[in-house]
Amino acid sequence: MVEDPQWELALLATVQSFYHRLLSDQLGGEMPSPAELAPEVISRATDVRSTLDQMQLWIQLLDMAITPAMLRIGVQSDMDPEVAEALLRYFARHRDDSGANRDKTDLVATFLFRHPRVPGQWERRGYGLDGSIPLSPFEIALLEILSESDVPVLSENHVQLLREFGPLLDQANRFQDFSALMDSGIIQRVRELKASLGESIYHPGVLATLAPYNAAFGDRFHSLFVSATAEIKDFARRLEELGGSILSTVDGVEVTVEHVAALNQEALLTVDYGSALEKFRRVSRLKKELERRPPIRRSHPDHAPSGHAVGAGAAAAAPALVVKYVPAAITPQALSVEEAKLRRVEESVRVFVRVADPKFRQIVPMRYFNLMLNAAEVEAYTADYLEQSGPRADAARMLLRLVAVNARLTTEMEELKRSRNSHSVWKLHADSLVVLIDLAKRLAEAVDRLALAVGQQAETQRNSEPLRNSLDKLRERTAEAAKLIAES
Repeated sequence: MVEDPQWELALLATVQSFYHRLLSDQLGGEMPSPAELAPEVISRATDVRSTLDQMQLWIQLLDMAITPAMLRIGVQSDMDPEVAEALLRYFARHRDDSGANRDKTDLVATFLFRHPRVPGQWERRGYGLDGSIPLSPFEIALLEILSESDVPVLSENHVQLLREFGPLLDQANRFQDFSALMDSGIIQRVRELKASLGESIYHPGVLATLAPYNAAFGDRFHSLFVSATAEIKDFARRLEELGGSILSTVDGVEVTVEHVAALNQEALLTVDYGSALEKFRRVSRLKKELERRPPIRRSHPDHAPSGHAVGAGAAAAAPALVVKYVPAAITPQALSVEEAKLRRVEESVRVFVRVADPKFRQIVPMRYFNLMLNAAEVEAYTADYLEQSGPRADAARMLLRLVAVNARLTTEMEELKRSRNSHSVWKLHADSLVVLIDLAKRLAEAVDRLALAVGQQAETQRNSEPLRNSLDKLRERTAEAAKLIAES
């Protein structure tokens, strides 16, 4: 039973108006609708419940006709936020098990995040009613929008799934090449994560995690995709200037200059990622093929190869050379990026250890492994004296950092093993390991300085032994990381 049928009818009337306009635009003509559900008739309805029953059936029919790709086109920057809020309320109140409905909810929530009513509205942070749980302003707004809807229960398993979006976005932001982003599998992994959330996707806390991810990833995707298509079109233009027409071959199909000229990057970016994914992959494969065998080879005319060299020499040179990995320079920017990640790891582990059952809090679940803490490390992560001065607090803060570096090393090693088939992705993780190995070396030196500075007091000796134990674990992991890079 609907608690307020008049409110529900007004909500559905707003959704009907939007759907009607969207379908009319798609069909190129006025979309017919039942006369008894016209806006002027609804406003004068005396039997509200009967009208509501008819409206619910009609909206369900319209909902079946509108795909997520169509909704993406309809949700533009000039859309009224009140209409978007009405759509979100409708999806949350009339949710079903279909992936299409979840995709639509995801799209509308992302629109609301991208277009706050007040510029900068989502940049400040707020607090829950108990004053302890930090909430983003966007989540607070979603709680208000969905206050009339039954909020699904968020399981611990789904909370763990949400923690994967931050690292995935960090990884996406590190890519400088569209092909590397496509090869990384991030898009497929995120779609799997969203599907695994089930009805929890209608939870305000879940939408408050997904929408910022979608917005940030979408910006990165757009930037790399536009850059890739610009490079391909530049290849095509130069080839055409030389009188050529066939650019390359992808999946056994010849790609011509005309094909590239017809490539509409903006049109591809407006359709649903799921529908356009294969087209994006083809663009990625074409870009890689052109990088491997560009259609235009510039060489000095005095050094043009002879016919003999083209025959035997080119055949001998055909196999690709194995390029030895050369670590990138460790820049202040790379150290700053890693420092931010280490702080997030410290905070995440600290939150888990503080709220977990004391019997199990020494086992911290990470993305690819369980992080095992010893008694001293657990004590450091639950300590209430970290902001104090003195040997005990210094040692505890050092333990937090030792654990965080150990965890980051293990994560990057696992990522490195999983990216062997994509050199560009592999190199990103290898570069991160190089930075972490350097930080681990500096941390070991800091532990030695701390022990030397505070002397041989009894309290210092008690604090230094756990530090040495944790440092030994870190040194073992650092040696494994260095060996993994050298062998790859």
